Amino acid sequence: MKASERVASRIYLDWNATTPLRTEARAAMIAAMDVLGNPSSVHAEGRAAKALVERARAQVAAALGAEGADIVFVGSATEGAALACAGRGLHCAEVEHDAVLSWCAADLPVLATGAVQVAEPGRAALQLANSETGIVQDMPQGLAVSDLTQAFGKIPLSFNWLGCDVGLVSAHKLGGPKGVGAVALRRGIDLPAQIKGGGQEMGRRAGTENILGIAGFGAAAEAAARDLANGVWEEIGQFRNILERALSAQTNNTIFVGKDETRLPNTLCLIAPGWKGETQVMQMDLAGFAISAGSACSSGKVRASRVLRAMGYDEALAASAIRISLGPETTEEMVLRFAETWAKHYGKHCARLA
Repeated sequence: MKASERVASRIYLDWNATTPLRTEARAAMIAAMDVLGNPSSVHAEGRAAKALVERARAQVAAALGAEGADIVFVGSATEGAALACAGRGLHCAEVEHDAVLSWCAADLPVLATGAVQVAEPGRAALQLANSETGIVQDMPQGLAVSDLTQAFGKIPLSFNWLGCDVGLVSAHKLGGPKGVGAVALRRGIDLPAQIKGGGQEMGRRAGTENILGIAGFGAAAEAAARDLANGVWEEIGQFRNILERALSAQTNNTIFVGKDETRLPNTLCLIAPGWKGETQVMQMDLAGFAISAGSACSSGKVRASRVLRAMGYDEALAASAIRISLGPETTEEMVLRFAETWAKHYGKHCARLA
């Protein structure tokens, strides 16, 4: 059953925060429940569990274009960022996700377009696509770390072609379960374990593997790659553009962040000057729409988007932004209903200010 059918009265437009569990992922996780062994055990039951993990590892590697790289399963992309960045003295920009920003010196300059200027790629962490604006970076070769979480499954990419040392991905951004991620390591790159104990995951992440989550991740990654190849995200991009045109036609002072830049096909970041982003989120929620005012990891905090501040927007404008993100279950009718509802509320807001 689709998410839109489960809650028929609501429309989910927050796919960059998390996604519904794919049918393929659910089936793989249910099947994995019957696998008894510990993947580290050498008996038949253990080998069966190990085979399940290795199948998922191959599925993620293939979908990510990381054949020949080491795929290390972790508890989340945030944990992966700690493994990739801790103690390395890396530099990044303020547009990075908090998971990366927490480990790096945020001193790389950001242009008004959202582009990050990287002078020394080997000492830098740079996301491929921003979760709030959808802006896709022009990636230099030789990056130390790249957060691929939002781009994975939405746009064509290959970890091997990117030429970075380490890539970070997460299952729940492409239809897999929450609580599992992966780190892709260029062969020959060695990172000391942050979680120590046994020798699981090639000695880089101790602890018995989350077999259910890993199985779901592998199946979701394979299905996401199939969707991408079949043009699903091209259609989603058309719906995003329809939404943008509909909103633009009904307002005259809104700002569409990154409109003229390369963006993820599903992401629209909108600034309505003078109308607080958190107020928009609450009003749309009451009207039956799930959107956000930025990254899901920070949107609950009442503050202006630091991503937009880094791009040069002032405090008031950065605090008046929302993010609408679409997915494979989004329809044209859904985005047009949102545009109509949002415009009515915006009109009431403007009337109160008049």
